[in-house]
Amino acid sequence: MSQPRLNSPTDIATCRDDFPALHQEVNGHALVYLDSAASAQQPTTVIDAVARYQREDHANVHRGVHTLSHRATELYEGARDKLRDFVNASSRTEIVLTSGTTESINLVAQSYCRPLLQPGDQVLITWLEHHSNIVPWQLVCEQTGAELIVAPVNDRGEVERDQLRDLMTERVKLLGIGHVSNALGTINPLSEIIAEAKNLGITVLVDGAQGVPHMTVDVQALGCDFYAFSGHKMYGPTGTGVLWGREALLEEMPPYKGGGDMILEVSFDHTVFNELPYKFEAGTPNIAGTIGFGAAVDYLQSVGLENIHEHEKSLHDYMVHKLVDVDGIRLIGTAADQASVQSFLLNDIHPHDLGTILDHQGVAVRTGHHCAMPVMQRFGLPGTTRASLGLYNSSDDIDRLISALEKARQVFA
Repeated sequence: MSQPRLNSPTDIATCRDDFPALHQEVNGHALVYLDSAASAQQPTTVIDAVARYQREDHANVHRGVHTLSHRATELYEGARDKLRDFVNASSRTEIVLTSGTTESINLVAQSYCRPLLQPGDQVLITWLEHHSNIVPWQLVCEQTGAELIVAPVNDRGEVERDQLRDLMTERVKLLGIGHVSNALGTINPLSEIIAEAKNLGITVLVDGAQGVPHMTVDVQALGCDFYAFSGHKMYGPTGTGVLWGREALLEEMPPYKGGGDMILEVSFDHTVFNELPYKFEAGTPNIAGTIGFGAAVDYLQSVGLENIHEHEKSLHDYMVHKLVDVDGIRLIGTAADQASVQSFLLNDIHPHDLGTILDHQGVAVRTGHHCAMPVMQRFGLPGTTRASLGLYNSSDDIDRLISALEKARQVFA
């Protein structure tokens, strides 16, 4: 088997220097961080943007007339504009700032689907989904009497397209589908799937948490109706996220939560809600985190999403090539089109035990069901070990992973 050639752009090769958390030792070894699918590390520019706001500009947004409030509002709303451009939304009013992908999907479930669904209606998802794209639909189906139906996946971890297409009927009011599987790395052929759904009048929500860090996303070109993603997956702070939605749909949806800032006028008899996107943004937001989120967008665009995609694709190919040569390795998820995630098992070693041994050697991976229990059930597993890549990883990190796996194999021999 010939070894894949790594082709990393020069600017990518130096990106590791931008991430202070990576320059430390864990258990006496230089840290190898292979858990970016759970949370990516933050570059200095993001950390500094948050610290600068906390030191110099901290105030509540939107409602103040003093200078610090103006500064905070400008930084906060500036991040919204960056996020609009990042996914090519047609308007900043389509960018609803949330606490993350989970809240974004719950917003759509409760604000769009709950008033719409009736007994006999269906919500369609796939077996690949993260719990955040399963449980909100279960809840809203229980609330409305609608039915949740699920498209199966094959042994490679790919959605069975024919069966997905067969499930798309006039009863289906919404399709919720992940851009990239967080457990298996499968990249769904969204453009084709969305086109099929839209031809049948089905509204489409995309869980983009694992998509936006790794590839260029253009929501207008995709043709979906909602796209949800999180800041901490794309080198930003936790507790930040976006729901992009078509303006016409958002206009018709009632508020998801009530409180301050999502109103124009309140009396005991009647409340007039704020305009988009603010009617969905009740209460004081995560100002510092959102400013850091905007800085993360700046960082990603300075490196270039195409560069990131090429780097991670070649590195993923290298990782798979090296893994298959390890005696006792079983790859879980072998889709023809994968992002920078690979799940695997090593002999009969429990994933938690394997993860602990790797950590002793300074290699950080994720173990367990990855908030995707149905995926594990599909493959008859309690869990897997998952190595996930970021723009700061290199072939040296993969070599360290392989060396640690060989040592683990010897320990459990």
